[in-house]
Amino acid sequence: MEKIIDPVPRELLLGELTEQKRLRNTNRGGNILYVCTAHDSPNVMQEIGRLREIAFREGGGGTGLSADIDSFDTMEEPCRQLVVWNPDAQEIIGGYRYIYGPDIRFDAEGQPILATSHLFHFSDEFKHTYLPRTIELGRSFVAVEYQSSRSDTKGLFALDNLFDGLGALMVILPDAQYFFGKMTMYPSYNRYARDLILHFLDKHFGDRRHLVTPHHPLLIERPAEELDVVLTEEDFKADYRLLNAAVRRLGCNIPPLVNAYMNLSPTMLEFGTAINDDFGDVEETGILIDVNAMHEEKIIRHIASFIKEKPEWTHRFVGGKISYPRRRRLRKR
Repeated sequence: MEKIIDPVPRELLLGELTEQKRLRNTNRGGNILYVCTAHDSPNVMQEIGRLREIAFREGGGGTGLSADIDSFDTMEEPCRQLVVWNPDAQEIIGGYRYIYGPDIRFDAEGQPILATSHLFHFSDEFKHTYLPRTIELGRSFVAVEYQSSRSDTKGLFALDNLFDGLGALMVILPDAQYFFGKMTMYPSYNRYARDLILHFLDKHFGDRRHLVTPHHPLLIERPAEELDVVLTEEDFKADYRLLNAAVRRLGCNIPPLVNAYMNLSPTMLEFGTAINDDFGDVEETGILIDVNAMHEEKIIRHIASFIKEKPEWTHRFVGGKISYPRRRRLRKR
């Protein structure tokens, strides 16, 4: 386990987070969202790598390196970094990295070169129909100092701020319609609670078309019949209340990002779970979200608010939905 690098001086970060890289202001907390890369903002990338490694080690994962920076951050056409910046304290609160479908390259076997490729196999239907209009998300983090009760109001909205950024990306990237990513749970998380959550996700969001499948699927430890005794409702909201209560009785909470995603869209697809042995054996559950099918209040909150700030993008927003020339809605089967 390597010693984590020292913080990057603030003046170096401020020198790279220029107005040209500003994406938008956040709806809550008074923070600012920027988009940059390791090439145009090497010092910001170092600080992101430092904060990511601290946050992931805190949860029981991480790379074990001095900073969490890999080839997907630094390759010729790298993932872009979505950064939440606290202008008062002049520090990074959290972030995502992402790559958009048209920028994705393929290997000799026809599989996309993605950070998730060693975990999941992508079907031809997914590659041809969805991937060109998909934003792949990864490495989501909130700096340890800004997590839950440790933080002030700036940190209380960190996850909400990140979703503001995702909403803006969905508007400014041509034809973007889907988010593909993964929800992470750590080996230290309660095993029974983990089984309940994964069973719930498969029950309400499971992909029956095998668009994306784990190379080595994680098998939950308890039989489905035992979990069905707890999760007895077919209605999502009623079953969610049962899940939340059961997890709380076990002395824990549904992980914040898992909770946020499952309440984002009723048509979210869940692709199963793989163990990421390159990242502390964390458990990664693949998901796909059709932004057109997000709950209306989420669209208004994270997307319409950006268009209000940037009226030049009004043409992409019609009646509470993103407008596309060739609109294809994700359907569960």
